Amino acid sequence: MNKLTELVVANIPKDIFTDLDLINLIGGSDDKRYGLVKRACASDGIVRIKKGLYCLSPKYQRRKINLYQLAQYIYGPSYVSMESALSYHGWIPEAVHTLTSACVKKSRDFMTPLGAFNFRRVPSAVFYSGVDRIAPENGEAFFMATPLKALADYVYIHQENWEGSAPVIESLRVEPACLKEPGQEAFDRLYKNYNSKRVKKFIKGLKKDLQP
Repeated sequence: MNKLTELVVANIPKDIFTDLDLINLIGGSDDKRYGLVKRACASDGIVRIKKGLYCLSPKYQRRKINLYQLAQYIYGPSYVSMESALSYHGWIPEAVHTLTSACVKKSRDFMTPLGAFNFRRVPSAVFYSGVDRIAPENGEAFFMATPLKALADYVYIHQENWEGSAPVIESLRVEPACLKEPGQEAFDRLYKNYNSKRVKKFIKGLKKDLQP
C-alpha cells in the first residue's frame, strides 16, 4: 500500500476526502502534498474525482461509495432530483446512468471516474422544501427530492408544458397509483415554493386530476 494511502486509511474515517483533509493529515507545502497525491493515484491507492476531491480506490474502501452522497461533495448545496430521484423512489422503470441533482449555483456537469453527475439550478423560495434527508445505517446522510418535488424540478428544467397527470404517465411511464401517494398538503407546499408559472400550472393540474 502506498504511504499516503496507508495514512488516509489509518487516519481519515471517510472513504471520500478533500484537500483540506489532506492538509490536516500531512501538512507541508502544496507541491509536496500534490506529489504524494499523484503517486498515490498512480499506484491505484487513491482516485481523483475532481480538483480537491478524492476517494480511496475500491480495493481499500471500507464500504462501497454511495453516489448520492458523493454528488453533494462534488457540487453543493444540492440534492438528488429529477430522473435520479424518481428512479430511487421506484416511480420510473428505467435505470438512470447519469446522476442528476438540483443545485443553488449555476448548472454544471462533471464526468468522473465514478460516473457522470449533472447539476441543474432550480430556483425556489426554500431550497430544501420537499426534500428528505436520507440517513443510511452505514455512511453519511444525503438529500433526496420527494417524488413530487422531483417531478416539479423535471418540469422546470425540461421546460415541459404539462398541465396534469397524463404526460407524466405517458412520457415518464409513472404508474397512476404512485401519483396518489403524496397528500394534498404536499401539493400546496410545493405550489408555494416555486415562482415558475410553468411549474405552478403543472402542480395545480396534477392536484386537480388526483382529487377524488
